[in-house]
Amino acid sequence: MAAPPQSAVELSANEAPTLAGERIAFVGKLAGMSRREVSELVLARGATIVSDEADVATIVVLGDGQPDLAVALQSDSSASRRIADDVADGRATLLREADFWQRLGLVDQPQGVQRHYTPAMLADLLDVPVAAIRRWHRNGVLVACRNVRRLPYFDFPEVAVARHLAALLHAGCSLRMIDRRLNELKKVMPDSPRPLADPAVIVSGRRLVLRRGDELAEPSGQLLIDFDKPDDADDQQLVLQVHSSAEFDLGADAANREAVTTPSTLEQLQQTALEWEDLGELARAAEAYRTMLVAGGPSADIQFSLADLLYRQGDLSAARERFYAAIELDEEYVEARANLGCVLAENNELELAVAAFQGALAYHPEYADVHYHLANSLDRLSQPAEAEMHWKTFLALTPESPWAEMARTRLGEETDHPTTTSLPAK
Repeated sequence: MAAPPQSAVELSANEAPTLAGERIAFVGKLAGMSRREVSELVLARGATIVSDEADVATIVVLGDGQPDLAVALQSDSSASRRIADDVADGRATLLREADFWQRLGLVDQPQGVQRHYTPAMLADLLDVPVAAIRRWHRNGVLVACRNVRRLPYFDFPEVAVARHLAALLHAGCSLRMIDRRLNELKKVMPDSPRPLADPAVIVSGRRLVLRRGDELAEPSGQLLIDFDKPDDADDQQLVLQVHSSAEFDLGADAANREAVTTPSTLEQLQQTALEWEDLGELARAAEAYRTMLVAGGPSADIQFSLADLLYRQGDLSAARERFYAAIELDEEYVEARANLGCVLAENNELELAVAAFQGALAYHPEYADVHYHLANSLDRLSQPAEAEMHWKTFLALTPESPWAEMARTRLGEETDHPTTTSLPAK
């Protein structure tokens, strides 16, 4: 790799990285964020985007999904053909996408949570249910870079993995089918600890394929994985499987259920809950979680999952009580405190919502989501000075958050018509 241009401003411990004077060209699809998002980011840091054949780039950023610059230039019709010459002659530095994020200070920040995404922020960024993010995290598909009092944070490399999962979900794949295809991928790529993070794995519509040279193939080397066939047969089979599981009859009275407490039984119950959730049967999924509480005893995590389902069904009162129960079992469960605050705010119990948010911040002062929702609630209570402090804290913690534009707007306008605080990605 060529040495960085002298005009680059190096990251120090006390200053935010800039790109003053740099001319940047992007080649190939970026995994971490969209072209529009990254353009706004680099322009704000003093760089310009190379978009003309006559322009000479000083930095060329190669999308992580591309095997090399030559292949990327062939597939990216918008890229300037002189980019390869600029890199070869040393006029431009070639950076992989992940290296570019690191240079900007967006990854590898062990001392703070800036520019990291909570499940709620990541769900909002990718337009997927927050329950899907939690599911992928629980299954190990998404790996948190840091956990603070049960709250996971995801960095930019993990956003790239999450974008693949979101693309499959948006293309019409069910969560259960995504799980099954990922398991198939692991079997044919046993040496890869994170197959979906491998640049050779590509999501194309409802297909998951491998790049082998210039060809795309199904991971086994045979046909492409067919995500295009209807899922009705699979889902119907799932219905039959769930209904035939007599020992976990979700319609039976709780007193008649056998409270078996072995780990395998609880795991089966949780899988049953997830399967009902995949089918949109949220009431049955909630009943499965209630059965888990009967079988295994009190659990903050299960109470939280049950509360989330009840909220998604629109039962705010029941969701509120379950979030309270989760906090009673684990007073440091900051995500439960945050979600309780959102439910209270949505139910117009604003003073209680503020108390819940403040309780979360007492355990995790850098919880950006809570600063955002607390500022919103304070605005609604006509406390603009206190709200402004939390809007500013939120922006300082996560300046590139998907909610940052709303915060900037609120700092620059009157608070006569505040918006409602609610849980993201219901």
